Amino acid sequence: MSLAARLQHRPLLHVLVQTQRRDVPWPVALRNTAAIVLPLAAGAATNHLAAGLGISAGALNTMFADQPGPYRLRLQRMLLTALAAGVAAFAGSILGQWPAALLVALALWGFAAALLVAIGPNASRAGLISMILLVVLGAEPQPAVHALPAALLIFAGGVLQTLFAIAAWPLQRYRPERMALADALRGLAGVARETVTPGHSIPLPPSLNDLQTLLLGNGRASGPAVEAFRVLAELAERIRIELLALADLQSTCTSAPLRDAIGAVRRAASDVLDALADSLQQAAPPQARAALAAYAAAAAPFERPGGMDADESIPASIAAARVAALGGQLRAAARNADAAGSRGEIRAQAAEFRLPRALRPANPFEILRANLRLSSPAFRHAIRCGVCLAIALALSHVLPLSRGYWMPMTVAIVLKPDFGATWRYGLLRIAGTLGGLFLTTLILHFWPGGFWQALLLMTVLCFAYRELATVHYGIAVVCLTGLVVILLSFYGIPPETSVHARAVDTVLGSMLALLAYLVWPTWERGRERAVLAGMLDAYRDYLAGVLHGNPRARFEARIAARAARSAAQASLDRLRQEPAGRDRLARAQTLVANANRFMRAAMALEAARTDAEPPSFPALDDFARHCGEALRECAQALRDARAPATGDWRLRERQKALASALERQGDLPPAYAAALLDASDRIVDAIDSVAHVLAQGAHPG
Repeated sequence: MSLAARLQHRPLLHVLVQTQRRDVPWPVALRNTAAIVLPLAAGAATNHLAAGLGISAGALNTMFADQPGPYRLRLQRMLLTALAAGVAAFAGSILGQWPAALLVALALWGFAAALLVAIGPNASRAGLISMILLVVLGAEPQPAVHALPAALLIFAGGVLQTLFAIAAWPLQRYRPERMALADALRGLAGVARETVTPGHSIPLPPSLNDLQTLLLGNGRASGPAVEAFRVLAELAERIRIELLALADLQSTCTSAPLRDAIGAVRRAASDVLDALADSLQQAAPPQARAALAAYAAAAAPFERPGGMDADESIPASIAAARVAALGGQLRAAARNADAAGSRGEIRAQAAEFRLPRALRPANPFEILRANLRLSSPAFRHAIRCGVCLAIALALSHVLPLSRGYWMPMTVAIVLKPDFGATWRYGLLRIAGTLGGLFLTTLILHFWPGGFWQALLLMTVLCFAYRELATVHYGIAVVCLTGLVVILLSFYGIPPETSVHARAVDTVLGSMLALLAYLVWPTWERGRERAVLAGMLDAYRDYLAGVLHGNPRARFEARIAARAARSAAQASLDRLRQEPAGRDRLARAQTLVANANRFMRAAMALEAARTDAEPPSFPALDDFARHCGEALRECAQALRDARAPATGDWRLRERQKALASALERQGDLPPAYAAALLDASDRIVDAIDSVAHVLAQGAHPG
């Protein structure tokens, strides 16, 4: 068995070999590297190397704020990060003259910066950068007259990195996703237009595996626009299935009128798909109203009972269900295409800004205020970070460390809100730093001397660091370590001095961060119950939206359900990394699997819905109400760590009553009635399975 295979069974050590998907396009890494290297080259060429170093340092610190997003939001995010870096650099230089004042300021600064993890990764990244610069510049105290120019140079480096990032503004964000979706829809449109003759093989629609990997794979971005892309990808897969089924019916039926009617529907669907592809390619709202109206006209014969030959009543009934399902999916795709891409995300943000400030979901001040309590993992992380930074800074002055600021800097980088991430970053930080110091020392020993040769090596290391940071953090740290050693050599610090100091401080800082987490942990075990309960609540709301909600309510409930599913998966990932969390993992994974069966059934039901509100009848209302009550009780049982109470749900009996009522209900679209019958059976089975798992595995927290 290979080393990687053996480590697979040891999660705490598996991080050494675990890799993630590369998600940084090489042009992004190249422009980030250029913003760091060019100021050094210009400074050396004009005998202003010190200014070049300041700008390069600012660009390096702002580099990771260059994340996917609409250019306006990217500009705002990067400028705020650059400003935070400049302010922290100025404050560190000034406060470094008074060690006691710097100690207090670092504790408070660390608390505030770490609390930003509650807002999101971009805010957390800006807080981390400000902590690092406060520590580093605090070790180089200067009077205000000298501190201000240095801070302005760091801010200028961030601005330069920002300018490089937004230079391609006209190219727009999400171009790869939009183009992939547009190509997929055009491919489906081409298949839908192809002529099908009786007895001949039908054209196979193009595979959407690559599209699914692009939009649904690990490491993808998140947000309203990306969620709309993912919904479109899933709808494209369902459209593909319906087109394949209709083509198969057209090739096997013997009735010429039925074949012609199916052919007209397929051609109309191709026009809708082409219109949606055009909108995605142009990043514009879809202009598919006329095409959808033409599809409705082509589908009209299937809505009239007896409209086909009597001998073809069964194929016609099947075709009617397929045509209705395809129409619902095309309309859903048109709605979601309006929210896809940068403009859709900006429109969604503008709609949010019309809400009162306190009701905006992404209001940072309300988020921070809600997390100012000990029960919040973000608040505990903030306290832990502030205290550890102060301790590390104090130890750096007490212990005989030549470059002591690396110790609190390592603490700031390694310490994360959860144990798994803290352990991973700490272990890989130590391994990567030691490996990088050895490699850099070896290279500098044999590398030909000179500034330009060192700058070339630094360029390679910087590009590799940006590309590999999300693939394998340890390998990326190897590159970063060499990069920093070369930067310090430009500053006048010999490599042999910085190598030893960085090795010692990195080990001590990582050990302190891990020790702090073990002394006052925020374990995921026990917390996963609330996350899973929130997922069940979101799934319950989604089912209610599918059965009785309007299109907007269904869209919002679907987005909330997807977010809850992502949160649950992230919770399982954290639980998997904890030493004592694996005993809960199997139960949690089973719960998620059965809950996702419920979600897939509800999504299949939504795909069969038309825009018109389907009629409500007592059996359906009774079934929906008791399903909601059962899920609500399961969610509460999860929160209370108990078995679900036995309620008067009798879901299987109510599902049978619903099935009987569907046979008597004549005003439901056939496709919706068939989907409701199938989905209700799957929903009951999934809910019963969730309740069974909770009853079998109930234990106190």
